Formats: sequence, structure tokens, C-alpha cells
Amino acid sequence: MLLLNLTLPTPEENLALDEALLDAAEEANEPAEVLRFWESDRPVVVLGRSSQAAVEARLEACQADHVPVLRRCSGGAAIVAGPGCLMYAVVLSYELHPELRALDLAHCFVLSRLRDALLPLVAGVQIRGTSDLAVREQKFSGNSLRCKRSHLLYHGTLLYDFDLSLLSKYLGTAPRQPAYRQERTHGQFVTNLPFLAMELKQAIVEGFGASQMLKRWPQEVVGQLVKDRYSLKGWNLRH
Repeated sequence: MLLLNLTLPTPEENLALDEALLDAAEEANEPAEVLRFWESDRPVVVLGRSSQAAVEARLEACQADHVPVLRRCSGGAAIVAGPGCLMYAVVLSYELHPELRALDLAHCFVLSRLRDALLPLVAGVQIRGTSDLAVREQKFSGNSLRCKRSHLLYHGTLLYDFDLSLLSKYLGTAPRQPAYRQERTHGQFVTNLPFLAMELKQAIVEGFGASQMLKRWPQEVVGQLVKDRYSLKGWNLRH
């Protein structure tokens, strides 16, 4: 597996790069697996592919604070990212892992790798709900996926020094809540891990066996995706 530790200048470009890495893997003549990290330098709301913007985001608060509301290519509910929220993405091959065509096994495969990688740092890490990682019944990682013909993209958040007050400020009530949440507010439900980003990255790199650096990434595709999708209100704020 290749490793790409790269944050681009804008949130739009960073979301586009996750999708571009999946598209590049699809076009390769052999299995192409990549682990990527990035972190936004500003708060940003990221909707799921089917999210209703007016329901899952507090649009007036976002507009007042100049917080962009964008939409990713994968499913799941809206999140808030920003400083202290490490974003990761992994592109996996069905040829190497045919069992991943079953969505429940895809969630289990990636989340188990993450859990096992983090357990030496954080005792008691558990997989909860459909795609969460939690410790002491508090969520610190939410995840989603996008499946294509020969590869899938699995990506998500790892909170380590995030301003948790931003969750209730910019997010509405989640339309779907796992049972273990027990109707808790954002602030009650979510927590930070007490570690540095580089410690989390190192653990995850070792967990996935990402031993080589990705030297070339699809810059032109990223630019085209930003132009055609991630910069457009018709994509980001569609109903």
C-alpha cells in the first residue's frame, strides 16, 4: 500500500483528491491501494452524498461565520472538520480483498484495522454503530465509503484536538442515530483522543502496512473535479 500525507490549500481540493485517488485506482491496470492523510486549517461542514443540507447543517450559522458547506462523494451524515480533526482515506482493491464487496465486511475490515492500530495508544477502542469508533461510549471517529467497479474508497475522521463546540454550532440533529448514542447531544456524544496527529498517523500507517510513498497524485483530475463539482452550489447544497 502506498502512502500520501498531503493537505491541499482548500477544502474543495482535499475532498476532490479523495475521489481522484479512487478514480485513478479504477483506471490502473493493476490493484492500486493508497492510504492518505489530510487536515483542514479551517472549520468546514462536509455533507454526505445524500445529505439534506438544510436539515444536517445550520446553514445560517455557517454563512455568518464564513464556514464552507461542501458535499463529499461518499454516504453517511454531515460532519464538521477543521484543525484538530485528522482526516484519513484508504483506497482498497476488490481483487486483493474480494470480501469487501459486502458493505458490512468492508466496514468491519477497515474499522478493525483502525481499532487494532489504535489500541496500543487508546485502551478500550470499540467499533460502534455502523461505522463509528468510540472509547468509553464516546465517538471519536465517523466513517463512510464509496464503491466502484474494482476499488472502494473508505474515509473518515479522527478527532484529537478538535473544538467540539463547533459540532452543535454548525450541525443540525443527525437524521440517523446509532442506538449507543442514546439521544445524547453532539457535545455529550463525541470526544477527542489525547494524542498528537503524528502519533495517530504512525499507528495507522503501521496498521495498514503503507510502506511506500505515493510520488505522483492526480492533480489535473482534482482541478477538474473542483471545477465541475466541489465548487458548485448545485452539488454542495442540492436537496
